Amino acid sequence: MSKISNAIDFPKATIVSVNNIELEVFEAGRENSGNPIVLCHGFPENAYSWRFQIPELVEAGYHVIVPNQRGYGSSSCPSEITDYDIEQLTGDLVALLDHYGYQRASFVGHDWGANVVWSLALLHPTRVHKIINLALPYQVRGEKPWIEWMEEVFGGDNYFVHFNRQAGVADAILSDHADNFLRNLFRKNLPLLPPQPGMLMINLAKAVKPLGDPIMSESDLAVYVSAFKNSGFTGAINWYRNLDRNWHLLADANPIINHPSLMIYGEQDLIPKLENLIDFVPNVDVVSLNCGHCIQQEKPAETTAAILNWLTP
Repeated sequence: MSKISNAIDFPKATIVSVNNIELEVFEAGRENSGNPIVLCHGFPENAYSWRFQIPELVEAGYHVIVPNQRGYGSSSCPSEITDYDIEQLTGDLVALLDHYGYQRASFVGHDWGANVVWSLALLHPTRVHKIINLALPYQVRGEKPWIEWMEEVFGGDNYFVHFNRQAGVADAILSDHADNFLRNLFRKNLPLLPPQPGMLMINLAKAVKPLGDPIMSESDLAVYVSAFKNSGFTGAINWYRNLDRNWHLLADANPIINHPSLMIYGEQDLIPKLENLIDFVPNVDVVSLNCGHCIQQEKPAETTAAILNWLTP
């Protein structure tokens, strides 16, 4: 049992069988049945990243469903890379709705979770009510598969490319240095420094001293460290290894998302804003908060307020 289940005021874990795997799900507000909202974490996080939003959403009348997605925590970690493609990841969420008896729900995603939520709206539009995504805007499907394009533009040391071209290398290093990697990654107020040679994630795993300030307490960090020591990093990294496959799988999808949507950016995030987001998500509202990438953990009160203000008619 990971430390997430013992965290103060965090919902207890339930193992749910969906889509031929098992998901570790944290549920709160069942008394609000009929008003579901599903929170989808990013990398390298898990359901615990939503710890500040869950009680507020319950108080606001939502049935909150927060999975550790496949490859994370005590959820299944299939061995085949293709088991982590976008059809499987969105299929898990559809099956989760079926498990709880819901035709559709509002979905909130951060980072990779946002990518899955955008894709869910493309592949299963009738299962999505409203969209709230943090940090990662809609990813436009260009003329070339994503990894192929990234390799041409950013080179082989780009961590997306490295994950794909050097299978297993980063997985082992991150697993061997899980404490150090996560401590060095979850930082804010970072100094402006020129890009360092080498692969970013491996550099973070091996760095002796963290930069900036910690985003979370040592006890909160321990939840993530415990989870990744349990699962390893391969399942989570396999999400990246399906980006070109996902490019092909989304070929026939209508690229326009018409659902009511909220995009929350961190002004200090290195991920660029999509300036023409409205061209692909015409019913989108945009909020920017003065923080980095880990928006809901860096600015929990402001994030929750933005979500609830937007959701409230």
